[in-house]
Amino acid sequence: MKAAIIGSGPAGLMAADTLVQAGAEVTIYEQKPSVGRKFLMAGKSGLNLTMAMGIDDLVKSYDQTQMAQILRNFDADAVQQWAAGLGQPVFTGSSKRVFPEAMKASPLLRAWLAHLDGLGVALKTRHRWDGWQDESLSFQTPDGPLSETADVVVLAMGGGSWSRLGADGKWVATLARKDVQLRPFEPSNAALAVNWSDVIQKHFGTPIKTVAWKAGAIRSRGEAILSEKGLEGGGIYTLSPAIRDKAPVSLDLLPDLTLAAIQKKLERPRGKNSLSNHIRKALNLPAVKLALAQEWARPLPQTAPELAYVLKHLTVRHAGFQPIDSAISTVGGLPFDALDETLMIKDLPGVFAAGEMLDWDAPTGGYLINGCLATGRWAGLSAARWLGL
Repeated sequence: MKAAIIGSGPAGLMAADTLVQAGAEVTIYEQKPSVGRKFLMAGKSGLNLTMAMGIDDLVKSYDQTQMAQILRNFDADAVQQWAAGLGQPVFTGSSKRVFPEAMKASPLLRAWLAHLDGLGVALKTRHRWDGWQDESLSFQTPDGPLSETADVVVLAMGGGSWSRLGADGKWVATLARKDVQLRPFEPSNAALAVNWSDVIQKHFGTPIKTVAWKAGAIRSRGEAILSEKGLEGGGIYTLSPAIRDKAPVSLDLLPDLTLAAIQKKLERPRGKNSLSNHIRKALNLPAVKLALAQEWARPLPQTAPELAYVLKHLTVRHAGFQPIDSAISTVGGLPFDALDETLMIKDLPGVFAAGEMLDWDAPTGGYLINGCLATGRWAGLSAARWLGL
């Protein structure tokens, strides 16, 4: 029985791994010249595979209830055992983040591809899928159009960001022609665009630490980086769901001090100091924090109670997300309503989907990769059952 996997990210490779071990003849089709490009990019600064936590806590980090059963089938412990089984032991770092000991993605990917090759999985690169021709899969290749047959198909082509790495979202038009239910892509784990004044330029590249960001019901103590284009980093990315819902963003520059404590410090005699110098000295406020206060709340209040409130509730004036192609991940694509519980597309019997093609959301920190691996395995198991294996 022949299985076609379209896409070679972690979801596609996991689906291929699962199907070949069930006894299927598996071929992976990838539009780029090499596999796992976004996976490799994610591992450049250390490949965060998952979070060392129990399944109940893990599930809480995902926005779709349908992900719970899928994650229980391939949880954080399973991810760690899988990596170790490929000869890539892992360790748990700060904040429960789990990394391969090699830190990079490339050794793990090479080991995985060697494992799949040893199991007989075929890999065809430079094959862009563009739908069906009668009952066959249609591909555009350097040698011209190609038709391939398969008894089951797993689609794992990514979401709508990082198009240069292969996740260009062009598959949406292909499924739309089949009247499959879809949702527009929106950015997640995304940087904010900010139209800075000239005076802020000297702070570009400066990390903003020991702060608290808030949007809607989401509060984050993560850091951010002040860049030429705006704000980026974990502290901002976490707010993405609320920002998509148009919630205003605020910044607490002194989260470890109460409003009363800040006010008391500001009530100290100012002497001949300018207001800026008084704030800096009284609160030991780093230059980048003072610059943000002046950027978004100038002219600063003169009275201690009003000034303390501004420093605790600074309104972040932004111009929305930076372009979706630069987002770490996206929501939208295939909603779970378009799929059955096995991740088969209801309108396309025998066609399953996995990974960031699906409309689920999670923060960075290993949750995204764990989600892709889990949905890839779930789709692979479901496709194997469809084949009667």
